[in-house]
Amino acid sequence: MEIKACKNHFEKFKGLMFKKNFNYALKLRCNGIHTFFMKEKIDVILTDKDNKILKIYYAVKPNRIILPQKNVYYTYEFPINSHKYQVGDKING
Repeated sequence: MEIKACKNHFEKFKGLMFKKNFNYALKLRCNGIHTFFMKEKIDVILTDKDNKILKIYYAVKPNRIILPQKNVYYTYEFPINSHKYQVGDKING
């Protein structure tokens, strides 16, 4: 699956808001997110600086908050059930 990196503050802020039926993942440089204005559930993966997975949230509903977390450097937003990652794996993205 293609992973698109957010390159500026606007792309990071917008994330997947208002998107439906997307077939890519987003990589954000942050340690917490919200799902306000999202149209679908997403899977959220939190990693360290080396992209080692520290935490996975499955099927996060719209209008939720994942608070900033210690040691998290990147946050990935995936369509639900579109990855096979587990805690401890490394994302090449």
